Amino acid sequence: QVHLVESGGGSVQAGGSLRVSCSVSGGSIALATMAWYRQAPGKQRELVANMTSAGIATYADSVKGRFGVSRDWRNNRLHLQMDSVKAEDTATYYCNAQMRGRSFWGQGTQVTVSS
Repeated sequence: QVHLVESGGGSVQAGGSLRVSCSVSGGSIALATMAWYRQAPGKQRELVANMTSAGIATYADSVKGRFGVSRDWRNNRLHLQMDSVKAEDTATYYCNAQMRGRSFWGQGTQVTVSS
């Protein structure tokens, strides 16, 4: 069974930086399309960034140029580096893995940006 656990969320001031991580067990991130989603209170879950198994990353327009996704092969982890954060980045961030024809989710980690 594939299991995803997010970590690294917390509070940060606007303009600051934060990195959230996703630890994956039960499957290799090298064989998956990995993604970060977020959901703010009262809003739908939205795609923030994803990375294919070939390492191609795409970003939502709202975070392009500020966020970066990367993979840690050795530890089978996915990271999301968030720079120049804004109040509207406040949300619960979820890790997603598409592998073996299925979609797996983590439990989410809260990111709060104060202005």
